[in-house]
Amino acid sequence: MLAPDPATIERILREDVPSIDLTTTVLGLPSVPAQMTFRVRSPSVVAGLPLATGLLARCGATVTATAATGTRLDADAVVLRAEGTPAQLHLAWKVCAGVLEAACGIATRTAELLAAARTVAPMVEVLATRKLVPGTKELAVEAVLAGGALPHRLGLSETVLVFEQHTVFLGGIDGLIARLPQLTTRAGSKPVVVEVSGEGEAVALARAGVGGLQFDKLDPPALAAAVAAVRQVAPHVRLLAAGGITAANAADYAATGVDGLVTSWMYGGPGVDIGVRITPSASDQGGLPG
Repeated sequence: MLAPDPATIERILREDVPSIDLTTTVLGLPSVPAQMTFRVRSPSVVAGLPLATGLLARCGATVTATAATGTRLDADAVVLRAEGTPAQLHLAWKVCAGVLEAACGIATRTAELLAAARTVAPMVEVLATRKLVPGTKELAVEAVLAGGALPHRLGLSETVLVFEQHTVFLGGIDGLIARLPQLTTRAGSKPVVVEVSGEGEAVALARAGVGGLQFDKLDPPALAAAVAAVRQVAPHVRLLAAGGITAANAADYAATGVDGLVTSWMYGGPGVDIGVRITPSASDQGGLPG
């Protein structure tokens, strides 16, 4: 990914520090060398480093060590260490902790779901939706990638994905099928993917030459039957499962034979608990995990 946009760094920092750090200013902390260390308190997958390091640099601090993005750390392992004056480090403290906690939480859940799915289907992909809190996409996409998955759609401009909310204006699935040759040509190199809720629709669209099918909210037995029926008609059409997929049921959905699992489950949990110490530079010199 590209480095975080400076405007994003500025916006996030100013949400927490609109003017000055009043506490540090009132205390008059000395301008001496200090360091800040972030450690995970439970096993976690590392994410959020590009934004956290950008925030630290904006505050005038220097990052001296980080774990590798996508690495799974044991409890108490160091994620990031930075040096600066006490004033610089306190400016970045809470906002960086928030970034790392949120991103590591998404990455850890993503890795958990992916591991569960690939126990039964080693080639299946996990695809994260764009159902995000507005303004958090850059952080979420980096975290999903760190967890080993990919974004399903980064936005409306990059894919053709047809929902019932579209076909209701076209005469339903039959109306869409009648237009499919024209739509396929008009879409150029982009495959026309259609969300379906049953086997009959899926088989009809597969026969018509659709580029991909996304099954919505079928339970694993019904999905397995639909996948088998579609594969008989169009063996190479791309098939995705969506709706209610979690780490607990990912293996069941992956076993149906779909190519990918579309989910927003990784976004819906707590952040990783991260402990932070700010000390004079001479202390807390423990190393990063090898």
